[in-house]
Parts: sequence; C-alpha cells; structure tokens
Amino acid sequence: MSTSAKHASGTDAAGTPAGPTDESQPGISRRSLVAGGVAVGVGAGLSTFESAATALAKTPTSNKLSKGDAAILRFLSAAEILETDLWQQYNELGGIQDSEVPGGSGSQPYVAALEVLDGDMPQYIHDNTEDEFTHFTFLNAYLESRGAEPVDLDAFRTLPSSEVSGAQQIGRLTNLMELTVDTSWWTRYRSSSKNPDLGDTFKQAVPDLAKGSFPAIPRNNEDLAPEDHIQAIANTAGFHFGTIEQGGTSLYPSLAQRVSDPEVLRVVLSIGPTEAMHFQTWADKAGNAPSLTDPTNGLEFPNLNKAPFGGEELRTNLIMPEPTVFLRRGLPACSIVRPTGTRGVAKAVAEFLTAMGLFKGQSPGFFDALNTLAAEADAAKR
Repeated sequence: MSTSAKHASGTDAAGTPAGPTDESQPGISRRSLVAGGVAVGVGAGLSTFESAATALAKTPTSNKLSKGDAAILRFLSAAEILETDLWQQYNELGGIQDSEVPGGSGSQPYVAALEVLDGDMPQYIHDNTEDEFTHFTFLNAYLESRGAEPVDLDAFRTLPSSEVSGAQQIGRLTNLMELTVDTSWWTRYRSSSKNPDLGDTFKQAVPDLAKGSFPAIPRNNEDLAPEDHIQAIANTAGFHFGTIEQGGTSLYPSLAQRVSDPEVLRVVLSIGPTEAMHFQTWADKAGNAPSLTDPTNGLEFPNLNKAPFGGEELRTNLIMPEPTVFLRRGLPACSIVRPTGTRGVAKAVAEFLTAMGLFKGQSPGFFDALNTLAAEADAAKR
C-alpha cells in the first residue's frame, strides 16, 4: 500500500471543505483486497463475500466520495482488516472452522480452556470473525463503488503464525503472542462519575495484564500445559476480546461526527452498533475467567468479586453501561458509549493498538501506512 497520498482529508489545499464530487486521492494499491487479500488470508472459502462485493463495486453511483469521507472509510477498512486478521487466528484455534470461516483445525486444550468462560465460546468467536470479514469486504467494495481506492495490507502479512498444532502457517498482520492488555474498559463502563472524554482515567481490572507481555493464543504445543497455564492464555484472550471490541464501539461514532455524505453516515452508523454487540458479549464472558496464577510467569487473574477487588467498579455481573457524566459535568448522567470524542481519534486508535503489542515485529513501512491512514481520517471535516 502506498503511503504517498496527500490532502485526503476532506479539505483542499486552502483548508476549505471538499465537495461531494471531489475525487479521492490515490495512495493505496488499486489491487482489491476483496479479490486478492482474502485468498492470502484464509483461502478460497469466502466466495459468497467476494461475489457480493464484486456486485456492489460494479453498481453505478451518481457521485464520488469527498476526500474526507473516503479517508474515514479507508481507515475503518484498515482497522477491520487488522481486526479480521487477529480474529482469524483466534478462530483457527478456538473457534469453528467451516465454509464461512475456513482455516486451521482447532486446538482442543485451548478450546476447553475458552469454554470455561462460556460453553458457546467457539460459536461466538466464529461469528465475530465472520462479521469482521464482512465489514472490511463491504467497506472496500463500497469505496470502489464510489470511485475511491480500497485498502490492501497484503504486503504487510509478514508476522509468524503460532506453531501450535491447528494453526495455519501463513503470514499475519497481527501478533497475539506478546500482548499487553489494557483492561481499564472494565472499570470505565462501570463508573457513574467519570468519562474519558473529560480527561478521567480508570484502574485496570487485571493489573498484571497491563504490566507484562503475554500470549492470548498458545505459541506452540508446549503452551498446552500445565492446566493453569493454558487457562491463563484463554483468560488473556477473553479480556483481549473485550479490549478490541470496545475500541470499535467507540471508533465508529467518533468518526461518524466527521462524515459529510448521508449514505456514508448510514454505512458508519450501521456497522458501528455491531461492534457494540460484540463488546457486550465479551464484557459478559470475561467476567467468567477463573481466578488463578499462571505457574510459568506469575500472571495473576484476581477474583473480581472479592476484596481487595469487588464493588461497583469490578463486580462481574454489572455488564450494562453505567450512566455517567456526558458532554459536561452539569448535565444529568446518561448511559452512553465512551469515549466518543472525535479529535485525533484515528491516531489514538493506531497508538492504542500499537501499545498493546499487536503489531510487534511489523516493518517501519507498516507503521508509516497505518499512521498515514490515521492522519488522513483525522483531517476529515464535514
């Protein structure tokens, strides 16, 4: 993917808003990920997605996207491609491998550990993975249908796969084997008096996950034992699921505030709530992670219902968003997605994903491409 595009921000060189007939700037490879990148990632089992995307891309439209709207959709597409890559790895080992989400053959010890959190975890992982495939496939096809460049990250599929039995040995975009997981979303959505958009901070539900670097999938067959070690890996995954999906839950409404085209707004507002549905599921399941200490590295998962934890900010059955301050502190409390501030949100997302170790081992070119996409999205104006 080229990173040479300039001014794809919804404003022209003089800073005035771009009209709906402005052409999107080039800067991302014209090779459609729908036609080529899917085959690299999971084989040819997604022909249904490809056919639908091809039909959409060929549908005539009356006008092209503004530079800003195209930049927003490109960043969202890139985020969904990265999300799909990590979910594919989870599905290969812990989900259901079928014609809808092909690839891998599963790892029974890992599946068993995930099922401690919920007996339906393989189905949930499968369905979340399929959803992400459809998101980036649609977004890329929609970009093309409106005369804009799709996103192709295939050149950066260079990271190694897990060596555990059941994983495909293909290049990856993301690294699930050295994660530093921020679990502050757990306390953020339980707070009744604080909001990150107002500068508030939140304590970690699992402090150790934010201090070290831990696998969320087994790295090799040696990781399948002892029992508390593979369970700790599954627990890490359970909290990481929520960490990823709360990000998408905030990203879509944050960027929606910069969209100018009504149809693009419809696209963003229609995909975003599915991320919230994913997050709600994983917020519930993470609470079932058993308390334990990994005997191989000392990673501790506390009992969130007992002292010194517990209370309103940590109890595991408090899964609905607690009403809290919104917009400014003088207004009544409201149950909301948080954060939803729009200033610099794309850059913040890129930095957040990088800080968790998700791209550990990636090339400088990858980070240049990601940061360019983020800067262009953040520069978009209505």
